Amino acid sequence: MAQIIEQNAEIHVEETSAPSLSTAPGYDGSASEVSGHSPLPFPGGEGHTPAHLTRLADRARGYVEAASSTNTRRAYASDWKHFAAWCRRQNVSPLPPDPQVVGLYITACASGTAERGMKANSVSTIERRLSAIGWNCSQRGTPLDRKNRAIATVMAGIRNTHASPPRQKEAVMPEDLIAMLETLDRGSLRGIRDRAMLLIGFAGGLRRSEIVGLDLGRDQTEDGRGWIEILDKGMLVTLRGKTGWREVEVGRGSSHATCPVVAAESWIKFARLAHGPLFRRVAGHGKAVGSDRLNDKEVARLVKRAAIAAGVRGDLSEIERALKFSGHSLRAGLASSAEVDERYVQKQLGHASAEMTRRYQRRRDRFCVNLTKAAGL
Repeated sequence: MAQIIEQNAEIHVEETSAPSLSTAPGYDGSASEVSGHSPLPFPGGEGHTPAHLTRLADRARGYVEAASSTNTRRAYASDWKHFAAWCRRQNVSPLPPDPQVVGLYITACASGTAERGMKANSVSTIERRLSAIGWNCSQRGTPLDRKNRAIATVMAGIRNTHASPPRQKEAVMPEDLIAMLETLDRGSLRGIRDRAMLLIGFAGGLRRSEIVGLDLGRDQTEDGRGWIEILDKGMLVTLRGKTGWREVEVGRGSSHATCPVVAAESWIKFARLAHGPLFRRVAGHGKAVGSDRLNDKEVARLVKRAAIAAGVRGDLSEIERALKFSGHSLRAGLASSAEVDERYVQKQLGHASAEMTRRYQRRRDRFCVNLTKAAGL
């Protein structure tokens, strides 16, 4: 009987006795098996929810979806589909989860053999795929033991062999932001909207999903992640994050041209907004504002487009600059340029630790504490 043995993890797969995906327990070939969605366990068994509990079951599924962001659910669904397809090609079952099979799968991902024509996955991608498998298995009532040495030891070896320092996005500094604003059309609705998005994203230190998730007021949409209140001294942004709600203060700027609050007021006024999402699509050749909320990817595209148009990091090629900038560049720019006590920056960005905030500070004053001299050398 043929066996596959992975060094240090003692992973064994018996090729002649492996069940096919189509005969795997819990697999019926339906879309839910590979989409990341799964039915919740209710009395009466799967698919047999009592009629009087149907509405509660639907509401419960809604809460399950609300437990994670749309982007996370989308990534987890894609990763589960990738894992299930790999299992099908290897003639093994994804359910119930077998740590030995999962160990072989992440090995294939790291070695570039998980899918024909695909290069090896990065360590961060493999870790995300592993999280997705664990999440999907838990949702199906068959938890995966990630501490099993068939997984843990292999993953540790992958990290030691392939891990590399994180590639940080370029920070948009204040002078860069001002140059980027000058590339926008002041007389168009799209230009007014984009100006507000860049300034609020920078001054608030917001993530791209937080920028487009803002509403004009509290409890106005089901998919909103927060809302704004415009006050005399600035704008109060209330956000729903992973650990709960937090408030972000966006003060008025020293100039109308670079004030995020003025930019927000201008957008609301000219777009004639009164209720619902703050940032929306501009249609009709730039003359009409729709009702749909912008996708968070639009923020990344805006930052890239404006940075290239403004000539930021002109020493790089256009392709290299496109890779350097993203929506994250706004958060990094605020963290790197705000000359205040670090704890205020940490609070604005919503970080749990100062160490995380320091990762965003691209140009912070290094060696301000010289332990070599302090030690007497």
